Amino acid sequence: MSTPSSPFTSTPELAAEQRGPVLWLTITREERRNAMSHGVLAAMAQAISAAQTQRSVRAIVITGAGTKAFCAGADLQSANAFTTDYSEPHGHLAQVLRVAKASTVPLIARVNGACMAGGMGLMSMCDMAVAASHAVFGLPEVKVGVFPAQVLSVLQHLIPKRKLAEMCLTGEPITSAQALEYNLVNYVDDDVDAKLQWLLDRLLDKSPAAIRRGLYTMKKAEAMSFEESMSFTESQIALFTLTEDAKEGQKAFQEKRKPVWAGQ
Repeated sequence: MSTPSSPFTSTPELAAEQRGPVLWLTITREERRNAMSHGVLAAMAQAISAAQTQRSVRAIVITGAGTKAFCAGADLQSANAFTTDYSEPHGHLAQVLRVAKASTVPLIARVNGACMAGGMGLMSMCDMAVAASHAVFGLPEVKVGVFPAQVLSVLQHLIPKRKLAEMCLTGEPITSAQALEYNLVNYVDDDVDAKLQWLLDRLLDKSPAAIRRGLYTMKKAEAMSFEESMSFTESQIALFTLTEDAKEGQKAFQEKRKPVWAGQ
């Protein structure tokens, strides 16, 4: 687990463990179906932020303990399930979503079970997602008199509009097969860990510099108009070619060998 020199500190509710080049963030509230507490969200935001300056971290996996739930959303047993201080403009879930949006380290959701309400936000903020076959997905907020407002910020561009409306307005869940059909997840597999490792292997052998700068470029261009995007990306591509990884990648291609990435 964490070492004294590690920037990643586990808490009683969120395990932070660096396994080689991958940082695993696991919600450890299995008895509460890995429901989000304010402590979970604060620790997750801190860990994702800390990973941005750690070149040894090539990817971040977000998951829940056990096999029943990825994250059931806000802990409705808590007296302050959705907020702690009405005078504070920045909520804990919103802060995690902001940190994830700014991340240049790829985030991958390992959906090991039920992914509901705010858990849909955690899954949707990730760049990719792999789900277990038994996983279910839902936005049941209307059943308790609220609405998945913050979740829409990261979910609305992933799923077809009419399906999103149906999920929000009826609160009824969908299966993992439907989640795959609606582009909520990249893969569904009976062996979620084998598929996750397969995906990680395909990411970790690529250029760290290209992925870091590439994620930055992709996320910035997303909100731009076509002409703004073209102006931004035509300058970005020149910067890509100046990296050590770009020079090594081209040289390795010419020499018909595997590249040795410097990550710079």
